[in-house]
Amino acid sequence: MAKSISSLLHHCSKTKALQQGISLHAAVLKMGIQPDVIVSNHVLNLYAKCGKMILARKVFDEMSERNLVSWSAMISGHHQAGEHLLALEFFSQMHLLPNEYIFASAISACAGIQSLVKGQQIHAYSLKFGYASISFVGNSLISMYMKVGYSSDALLVYGEAFEPNLVSFNALIAGFVENQQPEKGFEVFKLMLRQGLLPDRFSFAGGLEICSVSNDLRKGMILHCLTVKCKLESNPFVGNTIMALYSKFNLIGEAEKAFRLIEEKDLISWNTFIAACSHCADYEKGLSVFKEMSNDHGVRPDDFTFASILAACAGLASVQHGKQIHAHLIRMRLNQDVGVGNALVNMYAKCGLISCSYKLFNEMLHRNVVSWNTIIAAHANHRLGGSALKLFEQMKATGIKPDSVTFIGLLTACNHAGLVKEGEAYFNSMEKTYGISPDIEHFTCLIDLLGRAGKLLEAEEYTKKFPLGQDPIVLGTLLSACRLRRDVVIGERLAKQLFHLQPTTTSPYVLLSNLYASDGMWGDVAGARKMLKDSGLKKEPSYSMIEVQGTFEKFTVAEFSHSKIGEINYMLKTLSLAA
Repeated sequence: MAKSISSLLHHCSKTKALQQGISLHAAVLKMGIQPDVIVSNHVLNLYAKCGKMILARKVFDEMSERNLVSWSAMISGHHQAGEHLLALEFFSQMHLLPNEYIFASAISACAGIQSLVKGQQIHAYSLKFGYASISFVGNSLISMYMKVGYSSDALLVYGEAFEPNLVSFNALIAGFVENQQPEKGFEVFKLMLRQGLLPDRFSFAGGLEICSVSNDLRKGMILHCLTVKCKLESNPFVGNTIMALYSKFNLIGEAEKAFRLIEEKDLISWNTFIAACSHCADYEKGLSVFKEMSNDHGVRPDDFTFASILAACAGLASVQHGKQIHAHLIRMRLNQDVGVGNALVNMYAKCGLISCSYKLFNEMLHRNVVSWNTIIAAHANHRLGGSALKLFEQMKATGIKPDSVTFIGLLTACNHAGLVKEGEAYFNSMEKTYGISPDIEHFTCLIDLLGRAGKLLEAEEYTKKFPLGQDPIVLGTLLSACRLRRDVVIGERLAKQLFHLQPTTTSPYVLLSNLYASDGMWGDVAGARKMLKDSGLKKEPSYSMIEVQGTFEKFTVAEFSHSKIGEINYMLKTLSLAA
């Protein structure tokens, strides 16, 4: 009977069938076979596997006899439940010699609390008794050292292993990614292939993330081909990483192909693709996929889904869709996530409803630096510069430290309000007061601020003093200000610098042409247009998008493929005749 009960309890542990397991535990007590250490271990393991550590502890304390399996269940159970300190406490209380499974769980618990000292102590203990060279323990050691940032020690463990396996390589690859050493991670991936090991989903996820971090699309595409060869492209874990890679390079078409190939899409698959649509500015597709996810597949959205789809509504300035999602959130969700709250504030601001945006911001129970950045940027973009600066003072009063994005909002606010001195003061305070190094976006905002205020010479001096000043985006911003102020002399100087940098867009040629046109220099306008034609660059066609009865209609310059082009032309002729 004890053997049958043990077999059933083992099955419940594997399938995490808690209720059936509780019934079996009751039967154990009724039959009085709980003193049998094997039966009690199965009960203990059931509760540990189901994350019920209070019940597991009760069983453990009541056991008249305990063996290695008993201690292993408690240590691994606490570790898997995220209670790493308790796992280590049980490890220290154990008076039996640990086996490889207990060593591995204890070392993983050290990684969970990022305790190098405890990890090294257990490493020494495992060496003393000859367990460190066992792959199960060695892989845990590699992961632990990577987790605490000691990648060289992780490599030493790998070098001493008798038989490093696929898990060892995966631990190294993931560790190098986490420690921002993608080149070493890719070398490990190549070494794994040379040793004849076939990559699994974890190997590919790590390798593809390396390509994404390294901005190496070519390598990423090679790995994508390898996933197809290994028949893993339809695996959600791998497919999600492929989508993220193509999204980073704004290849939404390739990301969608990867998404459609995933056979059993999980919530992360849907979230990754919706976020990819927003990142690639294909907001309409993002909304369409959200509807497909909810209506056709019955997948329940989470906070990340709502934040992503609200970003799509903001990108389209579609208050109709945004309000529908907001209403759904009010109806279905009691505790609002701060990320969703930030997305709502941003959505209403992008849709032109700054009062609604500010009201929601004030109603937020919890705010982080993103919340403040969002509301500051919202006021800045609505040309409410003074309000944006007051919000910054309130932010500092709450004890939240500004970050790089905060200063983009502040500089934009100063730009729109014409607050030149304040803008320069904020720019200069970034590194001096807050230890934040200005990047290209901050510098561009400053140059635009000075240019719009007519301080073109001062702006030009800034471009000469800072290394960022020679960036094509900065020079283009100042050239645009020259066109606004009709300063042909400085404009021509900047245009020459831009042409020397071999621009990849038509903007410098168009800006120079418009500058000449504003001063009536028609011969030079023709010259600038000829330079554009000779460069071989093509101006991207402009387009307008409007929302009609919940759907979006896109109208592109010189594009006549619209399904209702006949009706559109007829209406335009009618309007022309009426005028």
